[in-house]
Amino acid sequence: MAHDLPPLNALRAFEAAARFNSVSQAAEALHVTHGAVSRQIKVLEEHLGLALFVKDGRGIKLTDAGARLRDASAEAFDRLRGVCAELSRDVSEAPFVLGCSGSLLARWFIPRLGRLKADLPQLRLHLSAGEGDLDPRRPGLDALLVFAEPPWPADMQVHVLAEERIGPVLSPHFAGFERLRNAPATALLDEALLHTTSRPQAWPTWVEEQGLKAAGLKYGQAFEHLYYLLEAAVAGLGVAIAPQPLVADDLRAGRLSAPWGFSPTAAALALWVPRRAADGRAEQLAQWLRRELERQAG
Repeated sequence: MAHDLPPLNALRAFEAAARFNSVSQAAEALHVTHGAVSRQIKVLEEHLGLALFVKDGRGIKLTDAGARLRDASAEAFDRLRGVCAELSRDVSEAPFVLGCSGSLLARWFIPRLGRLKADLPQLRLHLSAGEGDLDPRRPGLDALLVFAEPPWPADMQVHVLAEERIGPVLSPHFAGFERLRNAPATALLDEALLHTTSRPQAWPTWVEEQGLKAAGLKYGQAFEHLYYLLEAAVAGLGVAIAPQPLVADDLRAGRLSAPWGFSPTAAALALWVPRRAADGRAEQLAQWLRRELERQAG
């Protein structure tokens, strides 16, 4: 159609040549060859059906039509540059909203927030806690930190941070601690185990990894969320089971003990980022999380 816009590359080459009044300087500014700029200007002139430059000695100068297009294109490109700069600034200044479970937030993330802010001072991180109801596809959430099993969702950019390792933990204040701490894993089949309704497969998965039968498990007090389960374990109410990162600080401080160690599961701790929100901030956060998990494991 006669009213279609010319090719953008042709307009860009023309705008640069008109701004510098030189094809050579335009080519240098655009990081292309002199011939490439000349060809794009020719494409534009053929599209418009008129000349935009004429030779002037060894150089070029704009025709009247070229001068009109120079003014219009310069204004348009200036506006585009300004809007793009504003958009980039808006992205960098907007908070990055990360969703994660309340247990992961309270037991792992919050104790490390100070280090995160020191390492990534430019990242304005907002944390949103939930239990199974956080969906990064919904507006208002930029990423989700979650323990999950593959296959990963096709509409997410998934940064796998660490394999999940789970194991039983108990407090030195638990009445059966001395009896259990040097006992084999089979001793747990005689215990009324603390468990969480949000992750019913945790105990069976770990027990079968030890070569035992999950049918022999006995369950005691149930808790709705993992955070409450681990608080109960710290209080000495019984033996709980948890992912290693969520109890690492308690193990280091002696509040909990893990006599039987931790075993890998099919899941991983991963950062899920919707492809619409994948930007440099998500990559920075993923790298920091990976380093922090490696540092903790070391």
